[in-house]
Amino acid sequence: MNIETIVDKEYLDKSFRDIVNAPISALRGVSAKDAKALQQAFGVTTVRELSNLNFVKWASALAILADEEGMSGEERAKEELLDDAVEMTFPASDPISVDAGITRIEVAPDTVNAQTDHQHAGQHEVTAGKK
Repeated sequence: MNIETIVDKEYLDKSFRDIVNAPISALRGVSAKDAKALQQAFGVTTVRELSNLNFVKWASALAILADEEGMSGEERAKEELLDDAVEMTFPASDPISVDAGITRIEVAPDTVNAQTDHQHAGQHEVTAGKK
């Protein structure tokens, strides 16, 4: 943590003990007017009192819990529907396409005997072995 981003310039050379006992306006971005409003609203005048304010502790705890909380049932259902839709569109079992013309054949087609299974089968004499 860079202390320069947290406190005003006049508090940079102070110890942490001094800073927590300083007025709330010692915090960077909190003006004297803001500090007075916090004092009127919550009765706090120092950085330590602000840090010990139950509302601040509760808000910090809720923010931490919210960041660690899992998805709600509705969010989980939407995520699963999206996953299913993507899987149906692009099944994980499909191979990665190297070329658009290459596809995978799940089952080899029935093979046929080319000498007997065509429109002119039996009309030609076998010439194998003859010169």
